[in-house]
Amino acid sequence: MYELKIISQFAAAHRLRDFKGGCERLHGHNWKVEVYVTGDRLEDNGLLIDFRDIKEATNKVLDKLDHRFLNEIESFKTINPSSENIACHIFNSLSHEFSNKEARIAKVTVWESDSACASYHES
Repeated sequence: MYELKIISQFAAAHRLRDFKGGCERLHGHNWKVEVYVTGDRLEDNGLLIDFRDIKEATNKVLDKLDHRFLNEIESFKTINPSSENIACHIFNSLSHEFSNKEARIAKVTVWESDSACASYHES
């Protein structure tokens, strides 16, 4: 099994509903996003997938989140834009991009600070 990882980022604001504490108030983060791609076989050129393809797909997803109030995005109107749900949202969005390729999204990790992150992967 081969595993690749790219790192990207976006900036956005959110507030957590039904939460007691500072995060219930409007605040923002500079989110760091790690995307892991796995696959069993390399292409004839010795690559699982071009890093550029992973970055382009990731940037396409993150552009819809960047410099936005996440609570107003359709995906987060009924669920909290928590780090956990953001990681799942990015994972699912990217999985659609890679649905017909040998390489597949294995995990997405979203960092809301240097010391706190959440990951989503399917078992």
